[in-house]
Amino acid sequence: MSKLCEYYFAPHSPFAYLGHARFTQLAKQYNVKIALKPCHLSKVFNISGGLPLAKRSPQRQAYRLAEMRRWSEYLQVPLNLQPTYFPVQSDDAAKLIIAAQLAHGTEAALALTGAIMRAVWAEQRNIADQATLVAIASDLGHDGKSLLKSAETASVQSEFERFTEEAISANVFGAPWYVIDGEGFWGQDRLDFVERAFAK
Repeated sequence: MSKLCEYYFAPHSPFAYLGHARFTQLAKQYNVKIALKPCHLSKVFNISGGLPLAKRSPQRQAYRLAEMRRWSEYLQVPLNLQPTYFPVQSDDAAKLIIAAQLAHGTEAALALTGAIMRAVWAEQRNIADQATLVAIASDLGHDGKSLLKSAETASVQSEFERFTEEAISANVFGAPWYVIDGEGFWGQDRLDFVERAFAK
């Protein structure tokens, strides 16, 4: 029986973006099923004591940019350190991912997740804009308008809220966050440990 990894993230997270391709590749390599759980990071921060980027100290903000640059170069993942549309409201994007998962399965939702993340960090696109979300989904072969309509339903909103509550219950305090066999791993820089957990 394959392992299960819960994947908590927000679509606008730069470190989730940096780790997304490697994480999904590792899950395939080790036959690990992914439970995709986009969540409302601000609500998680309110509980865990995390601060929005603008409220962090200058030292922390500067170091974040240095780490993003290092990881982008090391992983050879294209990334604009200060993209045009960031900070950005990503709730609609998260719900679009949930709608894709419900309609088309996890693999399709993971592909959409990667495309949305690239839109922010590599393509200078505004994921708070509904037309942009429709275009991203349509580029992947979905009926973007129909998927967006599904994302606006009460059932999808309920899933988004449930994932956020589950993140809080799992003591998540940042993104990306991976949970394997009840053990949490914070950050794409912990993927070496995630791989070890997959291999057990």
